[in-house]
This record gives sequence, structure tokens and C-alpha cells, in this order.
Amino acid sequence: MNKKPSKSLADELKPYVAPFRYDGSGEFHLKSHKTNEKGGLDKDKAKEIIEANRERLSEFQEKLYAQDRWSLLLIFQGMDAAGKDSAIKSVFEGVNPQGCEVTSFKQPSSRELDHDFLWRSTIALPERGRIGIFNRSYYEECLVVRVHPEVLAKQKIPQQLVTKDIWKERFEDISAMERYLARNGTVILKFFLNVSKEEQRERFLERLEDPAKNWKFSLVDIGERALWAKYHAAYQDMIHHTSAKAAPWIVVPADHKWFARVVIGSAIVSALDKLDLHFPEVDKADRSEFAKVREALLAEEKAK
Repeated sequence: MNKKPSKSLADELKPYVAPFRYDGSGEFHLKSHKTNEKGGLDKDKAKEIIEANRERLSEFQEKLYAQDRWSLLLIFQGMDAAGKDSAIKSVFEGVNPQGCEVTSFKQPSSRELDHDFLWRSTIALPERGRIGIFNRSYYEECLVVRVHPEVLAKQKIPQQLVTKDIWKERFEDISAMERYLARNGTVILKFFLNVSKEEQRERFLERLEDPAKNWKFSLVDIGERALWAKYHAAYQDMIHHTSAKAAPWIVVPADHKWFARVVIGSAIVSALDKLDLHFPEVDKADRSEFAKVREALLAEEKAK
């Protein structure tokens, strides 16, 4: 009797990645992506998957660091209170911080405004063997800047270059850079935490009612909430034009934080699993030297 082939890791995690992954193939409509998806899971089963993915991620990260060939760039975007910070903290719990760095991009400084819009992100890109996490990113230049034209006016770009095609041009520039990075060994995954307006309202109320979370709230958030439709139109256009097989967007259902963490962790682990990561092999000459060193260390113990 023939045995069924064992299920691969990619196959095991596919239900939590494939439905939410868009790589530029076919049409994309943000409205068709539900924010409250649970993937047929309950919280207990989700917890098991999250824990398993943490262990896998920790193992892959060690091999990634030791092999020193690939790098991993993870980009997190989303509306206020979508859960970016907590997702990053949860998914990477237990991962060695030595090989992982989080960069948060706030309002550009005067020095950053004296450079092109990709400059401050470029200098923060992960080295080979490391994981770079961008909490917001250069995509803000196609989101906040697009929704707020007054921000674009402060960017010191020569006026004749600010045309109606500027967003199309920025999509092209970003796609070209990501293609270049992928060709040089950077694996790119981009996560849009897709939260509903109602869930955002609930999370804002929670921040207001819990003194320990008051610091997270800003009146600016309410002003941005009023621009919800404009932001979603910007996200729709951006995801549609910047998705590629080498740099896909994962549209993460974010109303349930526990399911968002299942999707994010599964996508990262699946991507790393495809790299055939392994610890470098030691050549025969080094092994011979190691044997001599071992003998010398054992002799020290005997000499006591």
C-alpha cells in the first residue's frame, strides 16, 4: 500500500497565506478582502499555529544569519490602530534580536527632505543574513503624501517635476527598487493590515478608556479617520501597482489580531522555507584542526 507523501510546510500553511497574497496577477479589489476573516480557526488552534511559527522563525533566522547570503525585508502598513506594533512584537517573540532590526518611519526630518524619497529607507535596508522590519515605509510617500497634498509641497521637489503622473512615477520607482533588491538576494514581503472602520473605532475607544493606553492616542488620528475613503482609494491604487511575484502584498484581515498573527507568521515562515537555508558546512581541513583543539581541551581537564 502506497503511503501518502507527507505534507510540506508550504502546503500546511497555504490556507493562511494564499487567500491573502496578491502578486500582481489578475485584478485586485480591496473591497473584496474581508477584514474579519478567521480562516476557519478558533483562538486555541490559532495559538498553536502562532507558537509553532515562532519556533520555526527562530530556527530559520539562525540559519539565515549563519548562511549570510539572503536578507529579509518585511514591510508593515495599515491605518491607525490596525495592530502593526503588536503584530511585530507577537510574531517575533523569541527571535534573536541580534539578527533582526525594526525601523519606524515618522515625519521626515529636514535632512531626510534634502534627499530623494527613498533615501531614508535605503540606508535602513537589512544586511545579508538579517531581517529588516519596516513599521511604515517608503509607501507612506504614496499614501499620507497623496492624501495630504500640502505634505508633497514641502518636499523640495522642483515644481516642474510635480505633475499629475507623480504617483505613477513613484509606483514605478518603488517597483524598480524592489526588483533590484530581489535580484540581489533580498526577500520582500509587504503586509497591509486591513482593519475595518468599526474595529478602528473600538480600538480608539479602548485607548481612551484605558489609562495605560492613553499615550497611544492622538487627536490627529481622528482627523485621519475622517479621510478613510481617500486612504483606502490610495491603498487600492498602491497595492494594485506595486505587487509583484518577488515583492507581493499580503492583505491581512486585521479585525481579529490573533488571526492577523497567524497570517503574518505563516507568510514569513513559508517564504523562508523556500530558501533552502542551512548552516555552513565546515571543510575537512577545519574539521581536522577542530579535532586537534578538542584533544587539547580534553587534555587540560586530565591535567587537573
